[in-house]
Amino acid sequence: MPRYEGDLRAPEGARFAILASRWNPRITEALVDGARRALLDNGVVEDAIDVIRVPGAWELPVVAARLAAASGHAAIVALGCVVRGDTRHYEQVADGCAEGLMRVSLDYGLPVANGVLATDNFEDAEARAGGTHGNKGEEAALVAIEMANLMEQMP
Repeated sequence: MPRYEGDLRAPEGARFAILASRWNPRITEALVDGARRALLDNGVVEDAIDVIRVPGAWELPVVAARLAAASGHAAIVALGCVVRGDTRHYEQVADGCAEGLMRVSLDYGLPVANGVLATDNFEDAEARAGGTHGNKGEEAALVAIEMANLMEQMP
């Protein structure tokens, strides 16, 4: 019985996209920095990393779909930060973004690593953007590399 498992070796010549929201810039910049560093530290060359900015998390899925349709990337790392407020807007944006990113991944058979933080407050976001809980941008980039490697192996 064949066994397939990805690892942290990017496929030869693979391009990766970091798709990042500009909303909550202190948090998203830390996520982007973590993702870039993780890709570079694992053998992805600078010229093979595209960074695309969008206004907010709501806009991530449509741009992810455009990138996926172009077939130029082995994986997409989607980064953003949605912080709970006093209205339902938080749930609508966070849930809609996650569902949209999953749809892109399934529709195009392309790994889309969801590094969009959905937190109750800015302190929680800071903890996940290089603070006490690590850097979720870095973690999403590592997932993207591993999934790109796995997808290359799959029949």
